[in-house]
Amino acid sequence: MFFELIKTFGYLGIFLVSLISTSTIFLPFPLYSIITIASALGFNPFLVSILSALGMTIGEYTGYFIGRGGGKLLYKRYKKTIKKFEKFFKKFGVLTITIFAFLPFPFDIIGIMAGIGGFDMKKFFVATFVGKFFKAALLSYLGFGLHEILILYFA
Repeated sequence: MFFELIKTFGYLGIFLVSLISTSTIFLPFPLYSIITIASALGFNPFLVSILSALGMTIGEYTGYFIGRGGGKLLYKRYKKTIKKFEKFFKKFGVLTITIFAFLPFPFDIIGIMAGIGGFDMKKFFVATFVGKFFKAALLSYLGFGLHEILILYFA
């Protein structure tokens, strides 16, 4: 299904697959394989990285908004805990989000915690995009390298 999206829509398909795969909470999709394979099939790895990172970043707002809404609903009962999240994200938010956006870690947890902590939406976007871009770049250039090896080997 996802490879069909990429074959049919090209770069837009890469963006859509990235958006869809990160919009779901805690459901794994083979996104990393798709990014690598897209570049191995000849897609420009830089464009794959940018579009995939953009799609993943927008998709991560699902968790962020769940946390934001949940934090408001639970504020009276868990005020101390929510204040700790707010303090943590004011101090370490950008660094934490950027690092965890890069790591192969269930980022939904970080997005939910950032939302609960009331972390700024624009900063969340930038920090998430940077981490996701470097992860996508690593994967897409790996795919590009595989593409080059296959051309040399089978040419």
